[in-house]
Amino acid sequence: MRFLLFSILSFLISGTVYTQDLTYLELVPNETVEYEGVIDSGSVMTDLSWAWNSSVACFPETVSKQFRGKHVLYMVDVPRYSELEIKLIPDDESADYSLYAYQASKITARNLVPNLQRCIRCEADYSTEYRYVNRVQDHTRTVRDILAINNPYQAVIAVVGPPGVEVGSFKLQINMRSR
Repeated sequence: MRFLLFSILSFLISGTVYTQDLTYLELVPNETVEYEGVIDSGSVMTDLSWAWNSSVACFPETVSKQFRGKHVLYMVDVPRYSELEIKLIPDDESADYSLYAYQASKITARNLVPNLQRCIRCEADYSTEYRYVNRVQDHTRTVRDILAINNPYQAVIAVVGPPGVEVGSFKLQINMRSR
């Protein structure tokens, strides 16, 4: 009986730990909203293997060093016939932040990172040495293609600070285009 009670209590606590670090953001259709955040409120995620799992495919293991800093998590609702464009703007232009976002039908402790086993879509942006055609990489990061067609979804947006950095501030600009 004690083991069962301990197991249930552990599950509830572990679910609570992840959900209390998740901040809900309110979006406005066909407008860009801006939120300010601090990396100080995040926590380091030691296990990133969910990201290169083939059911998630958010970013490859070869760039995992870009995601070893503190993760600050946000949740948004994506209504039917809507598409999000998320832009991260660090206040310190020399800071090397990363950004990812994934969507699921409903965000729960079971599909919140690092417990994420699969999602509908995951997109990431991070600094790279490679040059892109028609794109100049700067200190900002942008994620597109978080969308809903016939069904509404929820999405988690994660701002990841540089490894070893404990403090820092940023702005998130989220544009939601809707019918």
